[in-house]
Amino acid sequence: MSTKRAVVLGGTGGVGSAVVRELLEHSGRGGDDWQVDVLARRGGDVADTLVGAGATFTPGDRRDAQVLRDLLRPGADLLVDTVGATRDDAAQLLPYLGDVGSTVFLSSKAVYVDEQGRHANALDKPVFPGAVTEIQPTVTPADGDPTSRDGYAAAKVAAEQLLLDHGAPVTVLRPSKVYGVGIGRPREWFVVRRALDGRERVLLADQGRGVDHTTAASGIGSLVRLVAGAPDRRILNVADASAPSVLEIVRTVAGHLDHRFDEVLLDAEAPVFVGLTPWSSPTPFVLDTSAAQALGWEPPRYQDAVGPELDWLVDTAHRTPADGDVPWATDPFWDRMFDYGPEDAALVMLSLGS
Repeated sequence: MSTKRAVVLGGTGGVGSAVVRELLEHSGRGGDDWQVDVLARRGGDVADTLVGAGATFTPGDRRDAQVLRDLLRPGADLLVDTVGATRDDAAQLLPYLGDVGSTVFLSSKAVYVDEQGRHANALDKPVFPGAVTEIQPTVTPADGDPTSRDGYAAAKVAAEQLLLDHGAPVTVLRPSKVYGVGIGRPREWFVVRRALDGRERVLLADQGRGVDHTTAASGIGSLVRLVAGAPDRRILNVADASAPSVLEIVRTVAGHLDHRFDEVLLDAEAPVFVGLTPWSSPTPFVLDTSAAQALGWEPPRYQDAVGPELDWLVDTAHRTPADGDVPWATDPFWDRMFDYGPEDAALVMLSLGS
């Protein structure tokens, strides 16, 4: 058994912390003994927990050249960048890749385009004939605003290409709808808060049939650990064993919370302003993960992997003061999602029309 060094950039986020936990929990179990260095802008409970589990924490900005130099100049067996978003971010890593055994860059399924050039963040959603493989065309790389609808995917592709063209063993991971403890945008909150608020009904557009593949942060962690021992230049989709529908997700979350909803499955004639969820999709978006599985990776099932996140959401809500709100509440993503007035009005309209 050998001791290996891993550097995780953004290591206190939902994905980064899952990677760190995976390495530490499997350290010494018939394999490598991992020394894990975590970089994040600030500490807090997550950093304290990871340090308690054996990690080393460095507060700092991933884009600070001196911080990166101090962490990466000694070399590493594994480098994981969970927060890089642009070509410039990727360029900062290039001087160190020759001294890294295996580098993993977290990208996104948003880079894929259909035959019409539509991507996941476009107003007009893409239409794919089947599960999307890694050879599916992507958006054109560009250096625009990575926080914008069109700029995000283009910036990710620019970063991917720069790293892969370097020639070092870089694995690009493309997940979809990531969930897990500490995730910045916990989509399951859509269901959890409704249960905590005592909502008896949940309205689901398109009869809850929408499918947008989910990815467990823990699954990303297990795949990172696998590719750490099998370095190569490649792109891998990473997603759950199957792609649950909106209805399946709602039932899974509600079941874990021991809450029962009266499911109102809306059809095309229902009001357009209700029933949308964080997983609603007019056409299925499913990732093919056979390339990762060919390496020996076993994708988790959503119903098995989502439990820890749900417990974390409930615990966070219970620890939030009555006059406060959960940390992710300021995300514009949640605007109007918990405005129950339109839902109740729609229920009245539907009952009158029945």
